[in-house]
Amino acid sequence: MPRYALLLVLLGTPGFAQTDWPNFGNDPGAMRYSPLRQIDRGNVARLSPAWTFRTGKPGSEAVPVVVNGVMYLTAPDGIYALVPETGDLLWKYAASPVALRGLTWWPGGAGTHPRVFAGNGPYLLALDATTGKPAPGFGDEGRVDLKKGVLGDLPDARFALESPPAVFGDIVITGSSNGEGRPTKGAYGDIRGWDARTGRLLWTFHTVARPGEEGADTWPKDGWKNRSGTNTWGFFTVDVARGIVYVPLGCPTSDFWGADRAGDGLYGNSLVALDARAGKKLWHRQLVHHDLWDYDLAAPPALFDIRRGGKTIPAVAEITKMGLLFVFDRVTGEPVYGIEERPVPPSAVPGEAASKTQPFPLKPAPLARDTFRMEDLYNRSPEHARFCRELFADNHMTIGAPYTPLPVDGNVLEFPSTLGGGNWGGVSVDPVAERLFVNVMNIGQWGHMEKRGEEWVRTSAYGPYARFWDRESRIPCQNPPFGELVAVDLATGDIAWRSVLGTVDALEARVVHDTGALNLGGSIATAGGLVFIAATNDSRFRAFDSGTGKVLWETKLEASGHTSPLTWLGRDGRQYVALMAQGGGAFLGGGLSNALVAYALPDAPRKPLPAEVTTAIAAARTARRGTPQVGAYTPATLPQSDARTLVEKACGSGCHAVEVVTSQRMSAADWNATVAAMVARGAELSDAQAKTVVEYLAKTLGR
Repeated sequence: MPRYALLLVLLGTPGFAQTDWPNFGNDPGAMRYSPLRQIDRGNVARLSPAWTFRTGKPGSEAVPVVVNGVMYLTAPDGIYALVPETGDLLWKYAASPVALRGLTWWPGGAGTHPRVFAGNGPYLLALDATTGKPAPGFGDEGRVDLKKGVLGDLPDARFALESPPAVFGDIVITGSSNGEGRPTKGAYGDIRGWDARTGRLLWTFHTVARPGEEGADTWPKDGWKNRSGTNTWGFFTVDVARGIVYVPLGCPTSDFWGADRAGDGLYGNSLVALDARAGKKLWHRQLVHHDLWDYDLAAPPALFDIRRGGKTIPAVAEITKMGLLFVFDRVTGEPVYGIEERPVPPSAVPGEAASKTQPFPLKPAPLARDTFRMEDLYNRSPEHARFCRELFADNHMTIGAPYTPLPVDGNVLEFPSTLGGGNWGGVSVDPVAERLFVNVMNIGQWGHMEKRGEEWVRTSAYGPYARFWDRESRIPCQNPPFGELVAVDLATGDIAWRSVLGTVDALEARVVHDTGALNLGGSIATAGGLVFIAATNDSRFRAFDSGTGKVLWETKLEASGHTSPLTWLGRDGRQYVALMAQGGGAFLGGGLSNALVAYALPDAPRKPLPAEVTTAIAAARTARRGTPQVGAYTPATLPQSDARTLVEKACGSGCHAVEVVTSQRMSAADWNATVAAMVARGAELSDAQAKTVVEYLAKTLGR
């Protein structure tokens, strides 16, 4: 074994481990809690940058992991291993596209090195964690083709793995991003378990119930065939002690029209508990019946215990786009705080039969705005207030109650929008203080249904995803707060406090304060009495007092951090807190960057790093000598053409900045996979337009 590789093996052995962050949620149940307390309420204001690492390309929403003295992270151009105390690069595996939201670490054993698993377009990629090379013996040269077995009758169906798989023992569990919009037919969103050593398929759970399976009666005859959506594009969590994997599922296709899928459509929009060893269903709870609003579940189901009346309840919590927090006994599926079915409005679309009721938790109260009155129309500053009045009047809007289906005539304004409420960022939990923390945004959406061919589609003067905002400034049209951080008392289910999260600089300049900001991403909680969160589109990173909700620290980032932070204790004795500041994406904007920034207390006692670490850093630098260094890409200018118009429409309208595209260089095959993934996430492109875009990008931004 080369000396450089041997040093990395030494770095990756348990003897070098400190208090790590080995999973996107720290523990497999994603409490996102750290017992570290070096950084606390009294000193957090002194936090300062410790190091910054730049990936080759921007656009990541990943949460890095830190295991046994090595940090691993994904970016659009590959997988990286770093020294977590310095940000020095140990190795990089170049690949594109790589999963948007991160990777999973597996400890190996029985002669097998630890591995990291991540999506590589439609493939599950396994790398040897010590060398950064494809894992020997896994699939075909370290990759498994996830498309096999889920395409049905559609060989060209869209399919990608964009979030980290889960690991239980020696089983790797995958979901997918297979598209929830049009066309209705596509790849299946099956959940599957794979052998972590060989890549062999071990089990499959059908997220769309097949004939003869439980739930088949919730579909019309043959309604299950090639039914896309119903996918886990977000995050799994695992109860390791009980061998249960918790699966949040999205809506069946198409997400705004369901006349061809009459019925509740299991297991769409359900939280499902599966036996992690065999993939068999233990229980499920459908949180939206017959979804017509794109209210898919994506947040990591957080696992924790609730102490009540002398008993301990093993609980699982799921925050939703509807701004509702559902909490269940994670063994039985029974609601902890109660739940009831409430009547909701019917649909006016011909042939559409909306569900007559929807489930609502009795506690806590809705965490995000789900109602609206004309008194709530923005009135804090004259110019924006006038814009909002005209937006409402000119588009003949009426106000819808929760779960109001879109009309055929006029436009309905509804809260929350498809952005949430809550979203994939999820919650964090302090198990000692027995509090749950979650960020929400308050923004509405409006539109109506139009018939196109045999289907009805959602549309408006703003297109299919019409936020209730000024599209130029991205300032919402209801009174603030636009973003909030909420704490829930887990013993009672009541809201403990609400705090404004974020700011709108343009309104601050007009002396409009405490606005909050739109946000996507999540928080972490620590034993130091802190909740760390970025998420907002104001390019800030903050620390809140977990007891009171007061902001104790705030720093400006070079771009918004639409992801979640992490914290760990370095071998130098310092506690670090880090975040990917990538901006330019997640629908909300906020600059463009490719920086991973770590913070620490500058005056904390600091020990020298072990000799093995400094030697590994030097060896890695030597190994890279003469090769191109990792650094920021300069965005290119797209030449004028009809294809450029398609790119700007599909990639830059309500999704992310066009610079996320122009800062990349990829082969035609990689551009094809990237565009397919964009369409699967809602980009409005026909098959012919997608082909045109791929050809244009491959020619203009080829590798």
